[in-house]
Amino acid sequence: MKNQTIRWSLSAAVLLAGTALNGSVYAQSSDPLIDKLVEKGILTVKEANELREEVDKGFKEAYSVKSGMPDWLNSFRINGDLRLRFDQIHIDDFLDRNRFRYRARLGFTAVMMDDFEVGMRLTSGEGTTVDRVSDPVSGNTTFDNNGAKKGIFIDLVYAKWSPIKTGDWSGTFIGGKMENPFVFSELVFDPDYTPEGVAQQWACTINDKHSARLNLGGFVLDELSASSNDPFLVGAQTRLESTWTPKIQTSIGLAGLAVTGKNSLGTANVPDQNRGNTRVNRGTAAAPDFVPAFHFNPLVADAYLTYTLEKFPLYSGAFPIRVGGEFMHNFAAENDNQGYAVGATFGKSGKRRTWDFTYRWKTLEADSWFEEFVDSDTGAFYEMAPVGGRRGYGPGTNLRGHYLRAAYSPLDSLTLSLTYYLYEAVNESPSGSDGQAHRLLFDAIWKF
Repeated sequence: MKNQTIRWSLSAAVLLAGTALNGSVYAQSSDPLIDKLVEKGILTVKEANELREEVDKGFKEAYSVKSGMPDWLNSFRINGDLRLRFDQIHIDDFLDRNRFRYRARLGFTAVMMDDFEVGMRLTSGEGTTVDRVSDPVSGNTTFDNNGAKKGIFIDLVYAKWSPIKTGDWSGTFIGGKMENPFVFSELVFDPDYTPEGVAQQWACTINDKHSARLNLGGFVLDELSASSNDPFLVGAQTRLESTWTPKIQTSIGLAGLAVTGKNSLGTANVPDQNRGNTRVNRGTAAAPDFVPAFHFNPLVADAYLTYTLEKFPLYSGAFPIRVGGEFMHNFAAENDNQGYAVGATFGKSGKRRTWDFTYRWKTLEADSWFEEFVDSDTGAFYEMAPVGGRRGYGPGTNLRGHYLRAAYSPLDSLTLSLTYYLYEAVNESPSGSDGQAHRLLFDAIWKF
């Protein structure tokens, strides 16, 4: 009887406190108190678990009433980030370009009963000449035009269903404009690229050391009113994640990607932000439309090894060292059809008093992959305009060079980073220029 009285009194106290707090705070508040009662022998472990379930249920019901949320909504989260950037591009014998820029993102996620989730995110960005949309691979906006008002675009809008969640298997289906379901570095996709279509993600725990994943996707690249040959991106990726010892982990991936309808990927149809692909004119002299000369059907393989030290000077917590690389071969192109990247990362920023340092060498030949997918920060200089392209500095393919990044997180919410790129064109300009360009980025990123 005494224990029952304590149980109901504690439930009521925690419930009243919880209605004034969010879910994570109330859980942190009640668990230590329940653990202390178990430690003193007032409650058994079984009674403690039952009490947690009662408090959990009571909190959700009370919070639903207080907030006005329907009872079928499990949680509603708001999140985002802000990045302020100084961006300098230097080309020998030409003027430097200095820009102050920002990227702002704000989104919400609603998790519902029956394993459903919907989400939406807004982002900053700069418009293109195609349908007044923003750059597909960048949310950067430059401070310019006498303080002119800046644009806001939809970055994510998706629905997710996760009906399979057993001990060893999980399966998720996604539709809409989503985070990229494939796991690649910027060699293949810019981190800001959010494809539009459908995807599936499967995961299987093989044993206590190995787990396997399968990512599938089919995405719309454009919808053409005057043609039935719409371009699409399809792909499949398998991954094996292994933990050999508490200090050694490996990650191995193999993927096949394919872009259909390349003749619909002309500069008149899709945002033409990058350069590098070999292009031919499928339009007229008066109304040119430069399309890729080759299809894109690459095979992509990657392998990474992580070794974790227990501690490292001036670093908070265990210290990871990650080495590895990626290789890509486009079987549909005759020449200039390969890309690869190798490098190492020491540490991992993102938590208070953590830091990292990364070095990577990257080569991305002209027709190894569609130029509009890849990293928007890595570019070369074109002294003369390529066929279907523009003169000057531009990211995309047809480049190789060095990437160095140092980052430090003084707070959980703040990361400071300094990144340096030194890249040149693989195929030099007809003028004989190697297209070498230096780029320096200083970022301050707040997340919430």
